[in-house]
Amino acid sequence: MSVHDELTQCLNKLEQGGVICYPTEAVYGLGCDPDNESAVMALLAIKQRPVEKGLILIADNYAQLLPYVDDAKIPMDKRAEIFSAWPGAVTWIMPAKSTTPKWLTGKFDTIAVRVTNHSVVKQLCQQFNKPLVSTSANLTGQAPVRSLDEAKAMFTNNVAYYVAGQLGGNTKPSQIKDARTGQLFRD
Repeated sequence: MSVHDELTQCLNKLEQGGVICYPTEAVYGLGCDPDNESAVMALLAIKQRPVEKGLILIADNYAQLLPYVDDAKIPMDKRAEIFSAWPGAVTWIMPAKSTTPKWLTGKFDTIAVRVTNHSVVKQLCQQFNKPLVSTSANLTGQAPVRSLDEAKAMFTNNVAYYVAGQLGGNTKPSQIKDARTGQLFRD
């Protein structure tokens, strides 16, 4: 199957509310359409993750994140640090718009977002024309999977589409930092 055919099949599954498994910078991720509540709830059920914890959105560019992020609340003095870290494996906790669904933010008034430099994810987000939910492919509390075979063994038919591709070469998941304070949550 060609890369184009694979991408088309994957996008169809996303549009139908399916959960996909795809390579990221360091580990395989589970993703779905962030605007589809039933897709997000299915992803959370697969992972056994409570909705209160919130989720990460991964995007091709910052503009894709603007429907979810309250850009006006990001301090001017933090913008250089934030935008110089992207594209890359740094996830920023940003103020969420009041319209951002609670199934994404959980119990928080913030949203975790990342602009990726991973070619497969960039292509998915470009073609889907918006960000994807991005959470490590694992059951909550277990180590994230680092191969497609591991992912298929763990999730079997619970995932609608498995995207082939290489991991980005990072040895650990993205750093997570607070965009307002610079505080490091995960190194």
